[in-house]
Amino acid sequence: MTEKGNRYQTALRVNKGIEQPSSVNPEAHGKYKQAKSGLLSADEYLEGIISGNRPILGKAITIIESSHEKHQGLAREIVEKCLPYSGKSIRIGITGVPGVGKSTFIESLGKLLLAEGKKLAVLAIDPSSSRGKGSILGDKTRMETLASDSNAFIRPSPSGGTLGGVARKTRESLILCEAAGYNILFVETVGVGQSETAVHSMTDFFLLLMLAGAGDELQGIKRGIMEMADAIVINKADGDNENKARLAAREYENALHLFPPAASGWAPKVATCSSTTGTGIAEVWKIIGEYHQLALKNGYFTENRNRQELSIFFETIKEGLSISFFSNNKINSMLEPMKIQVLSGKLSPYRAAQKLLDVFMKG
Repeated sequence: MTEKGNRYQTALRVNKGIEQPSSVNPEAHGKYKQAKSGLLSADEYLEGIISGNRPILGKAITIIESSHEKHQGLAREIVEKCLPYSGKSIRIGITGVPGVGKSTFIESLGKLLLAEGKKLAVLAIDPSSSRGKGSILGDKTRMETLASDSNAFIRPSPSGGTLGGVARKTRESLILCEAAGYNILFVETVGVGQSETAVHSMTDFFLLLMLAGAGDELQGIKRGIMEMADAIVINKADGDNENKARLAAREYENALHLFPPAASGWAPKVATCSSTTGTGIAEVWKIIGEYHQLALKNGYFTENRNRQELSIFFETIKEGLSISFFSNNKINSMLEPMKIQVLSGKLSPYRAAQKLLDVFMKG
């Protein structure tokens, strides 16, 4: 080592080496984080869905139904990716009062369809508790045969307190089921007389299950639903109840003549069946098939699906505006004082709402 002035020189020199890559692969790390959180990528969900993986389909629908903020973006991406694979099915809405035998009917019809080589999915909307938001979710136990068949998929979903028990994301779930290759889709309502309009707006064929001799107390519910029904089926037409069912069927046929013609050009049919014995089930499926062929031929099927797409379009806008409104910091700071003024009578609810909307629109 030599000294030159106040500086030292050395023969040893350390050259700058090549920058080493991180020991952690960012892509692998991202997948690890997703796996740890129980989530896959949208592409992985799509791959599982279109390959017919039922557990993956179930997990994807869980994300669709989730209200958690971190799931919303992934849910939209999954639905978008599934859309090109959807649309190749017939969607059947099933409604009727509690106890009419909706689940038993679907299982009986489902077994017939599986024997014909069809693939079917059942989205059964179960009522949620108004207090704890819990749900019985018993449809899988009521449809044991379908639940155990690889060509059937049953998804009991809690209604979450939404109007009439219609799950908020049922439409998106239908898209995922279609992408998974299920060509017959059932949407079973709670059957309390409120959810039928929503289910009618997302299905191709609307079937009303009835009982013979149910009593005049149900007439108020039946009138509105009957106007939407493409078929009325009297269930439990067996044993001593068979003659009563036939008599009820004639009464419903006479009543249907009083309603205005349907936009589809279809004249609603009335039939009887027994879900326990299987009698009349094939006839019900024949009626659905005849409707489907007519709707395809006269263009109503496509027209109705287009109407449903526009409905989703506007509902998504409304939902997005509602989320943006209530997540706005200014609105949140004003909301409670406004509620107090409304309850005290100092401000009308209309004026209070308009004030909040004005603040929101001004940004």
